[in-house]
Amino acid sequence: MKAFVTGAAGFIGSNLVDRLLSEGHSVTGFDNFSTGFREFLEPASRCSQFRLVEGDLLDGDALARAMAGADFVFHLAANADVRFGPDHPRKDLEQNTIATANVLEAMRAAGVRKIAFSSTGSVYGEPEVFPTPETAPFPIQTSLYGASKLAAEGMLAAYAAAYGYQVWIFRFVSILGERYTHGHVFDFYKQLLAHPAHLDVLGDGHQRKSYLHVHDCVNGILAAIAQAPEAVNIFNLGTDEYCEVNDSIRWISERLRFTPELRYAGGQRGWAGDSPFIFLDCTRIRSLGWRPQLTIREGILRTLDFLQRNPWVLEKRR
Repeated sequence: MKAFVTGAAGFIGSNLVDRLLSEGHSVTGFDNFSTGFREFLEPASRCSQFRLVEGDLLDGDALARAMAGADFVFHLAANADVRFGPDHPRKDLEQNTIATANVLEAMRAAGVRKIAFSSTGSVYGEPEVFPTPETAPFPIQTSLYGASKLAAEGMLAAYAAAYGYQVWIFRFVSILGERYTHGHVFDFYKQLLAHPAHLDVLGDGHQRKSYLHVHDCVNGILAAIAQAPEAVNIFNLGTDEYCEVNDSIRWISERLRFTPELRYAGGQRGWAGDSPFIFLDCTRIRSLGWRPQLTIREGILRTLDFLQRNPWVLEKRR
């Protein structure tokens, strides 16, 4: 495979790059380094099968040139800042929807017809069915992030129909693990380092969430593209469990040996667009033989261990 990976210096992207290279594929990584870290690509940079192109997905011409020669696109670049979406609404439109349209057009120019896309379980808004299957009806969208990803999914399906693309869409729960640079584990750890006696929690702590370790996520993506032959293939990716935010706080605090006072702010939702219950039905991806290897608790603690071993990540995020 000659893979083209957008968001290659990001959390999921850099883990995918390493995995593809380890399996003997050649990889072109594309990133503008607005949120990705060059350090995450250091292992890849030592491989002769890897090429890095620094560029922006909003520059369609540069994107098409970089993609020349590829035969499979993994589109992982996105604005994943769900919480602050209302503060900069155009960012979700540009970095998620318009950027995806640019990727699809660059594929046309480069003659590439296969793409895997990182979508989100947020496209389900606040569903009525749990665990939520891929066939669930879409409710009113509750976050700009989810809405922008759903619009991108629509573009992917339309290009598959119009131009013969083969598309794999992955609706993730929250991903965590090594090279994680944002999210609740990061936020709680950063707070506890600054003031171990108390922890500010958005919401009431009873929000129920599902999480998946990044290595399990990459395994799921690769299992699907190897076995799902339809023009448009849609898969949920998550675990068959969920936890409360309070559970995660307890695991993190116990590992750090802190007993913080918990200061809750808000009701069921921590912010506009925060779904109080996320739990996806992963029967479809499991039918291909994929199984997550880590529990939610194990994934959270491995993420915390990574942050403790790599304090530079917190410094760079500042």
